[in-house]
This record gives sequence, C-alpha cells and structure tokens, in this order.
Amino acid sequence: MHVPDGFFNAVTSLSAGVVAAAGVAVCLRGARRELDDRTAPMAGLVAAFIFAVQMLNFPVAAGTSGHLLGGALAAILVGPSTGVLCMAVVLLVQGVFFADGGLTALGVNITIMGIVTVLVGWGVFRLVTGLARGRVVVAAFLAALVSVPASALVFTLLFWIGGTAPIEVGAVAAAMGGVHVLIGIGEAVITALTVSAVLAVRPDLVYGARGLTKPLVLRSAEGTTTTAGEERPVAPRGTLKPFLLGGVGLTLVLAGAVSFFASPEPDGLEAVAQNHGFIDQESDHLFGHWALADYGDVGGIPVGVAGIIGVGLVLLIGGVVAYAARSRDKTKV
Repeated sequence: MHVPDGFFNAVTSLSAGVVAAAGVAVCLRGARRELDDRTAPMAGLVAAFIFAVQMLNFPVAAGTSGHLLGGALAAILVGPSTGVLCMAVVLLVQGVFFADGGLTALGVNITIMGIVTVLVGWGVFRLVTGLARGRVVVAAFLAALVSVPASALVFTLLFWIGGTAPIEVGAVAAAMGGVHVLIGIGEAVITALTVSAVLAVRPDLVYGARGLTKPLVLRSAEGTTTTAGEERPVAPRGTLKPFLLGGVGLTLVLAGAVSFFASPEPDGLEAVAQNHGFIDQESDHLFGHWALADYGDVGGIPVGVAGIIGVGLVLLIGGVVAYAARSRDKTKV
C-alpha cells in the first residue's frame, strides 16, 4: 500500500508529515518502557523481518496482489511504541533506497501503514486478550486482519480530503476495503504463524504475551486452593544470540531467495488506482534512477541481492534507533 509521490497535494502531505513526526517523537519516549539492553536487538530483527516479508507479494484476486504491512505484528512482538519506530524505519529505507513509496508521501505512508496499523492492531489485540485471556495467537490473527482494511480506509479518507484527483469516495472506499480485507487475511495468517513460532521458542520475547497466562493454582492435600500469582511465560533466560542469529538467517532467506517467487501483479492500492482512474497522478520518484530502485530492477541487481542489502540497512538503522530509545534502567526486566 505504499503511496507514491503525486497522489496528495502539498498541504495534505505536509500535514501527514507533521502527524508522522509527532507520532514517532511520542513513540521514541514510549519505547523506553518497552525496550532495554536485552530486548533492543529484537526490535531491529522485527523491523528487518517486516522489510523482508513485505517483499513477498502474494496473489489475492485476479490481477491483484498484497503484502504484509506488519504494524500489528510489530506491536505484538515488541510493543506499540517500538512497533511504530520499526515501521518508520522500514518505510524510510524503502522510500529512500528502493523508491518504494514517495518521498513527499513518506508522512502519509508512516501515518497509514505505521501509526494506524499499530494503533488499530494493538487495540484489537488488547481487546481480544482482555475478553479471552491467554488467546494470544487468536488475538494476533484478528488484530492483523482488522488493521489492514482500517489502514486502507484511512487512505481513502485522506485521498478524498487532499488527493490530487476527484474520486467517488464510496466506490473507492468499497474497492479499497474489499481488496484489503483479502490482503488482511494473508496478513493475519503470517502474523499468527510468526507470533506462534516466537511463543514456542522464546515466549519471553513476545511483548503482547506478558502477564497473559492463567494464574498458577496450587491444590493442597486438604483440598484447599491458593493462587500463586501470574505464571509468566517460561523460556531460557540466557543469551539471545542463537535466537537472533536464527531470526536473521530466516530473514535473509526470505529476502534473498523467496523474494524471487513474489507475485508480480500490482498490489491493492495500485490496482484500485488503475481501476478508478487516479493512477496517472503518480509522479516520478526523486531517487527512481538509483541502482536499488524497484528492488534492483532499475540497476539490474537481482531482487534477492537487493533484498539482502535492504535487510542489512534496516537491521543497522533499526538497531541503532532501538538502542538509542531503550531504557537505561539496569534493574528493568
């Protein structure tokens, strides 16, 4: 759903940029409650994983594809504030180095793909886990499913307000919502599988699962019962190196090899823009001539090589941002 240059007028682009900058600034402070020296590397890995999986477009309808947005996944794994930072890093790298998403539309993209998906996804996740305590994977599925069409509808609203072409808002909202519900199903499956896999290996690293398991009930020989407080997710508390190395390895395989099999069909936003007559508003990207533009297609670089470079950039930038935003409290667990 990366919005290109030219879709929005200057006032809307600037306003969205202000919203995005304010949101990122707030989340830089909020991330201190979510990150410490032990968990900060996880944020860099999550950002790189989202970058890699976003390269893997999957077919959702005739002539249309979709890809992971990742806001709900990031919020569940590393927390909502850190999730926004992860999404901002991914979108920044994509926009600057790969010409995926316009530079003037960076604020729009961070707002709708980062802030909206994180807020909606996290809100749904907390609602579901509040009603069905411990159902983390189910909550992750529903959070991801709802976050994608929510983001699409916010795009439609913004384009109706400040787009560079007139639209029939009802028709575009129906088209955007419909195709992004289908994309949301794919997003939900990916999110649920990823959260389930991390829960199975290192449940202590799933931010959204903290404190959600059932209380430990002790029964005595006399038949009386006592509650021993919250039973936290149990996992090895040793080094994170094996998990992180395994995660980086998987991410590199996805970006470097699986990306060759991604669907070449236009994604949901591009397909709707074509069908509703505003695709011609897209303008050339300032860095569209760079070798990595369009994931290496402009410079003749294999998509897998471009993907590996992108993973490295996101790991580096995401890790630096997370490390800078982490809590310095050495007593924090």
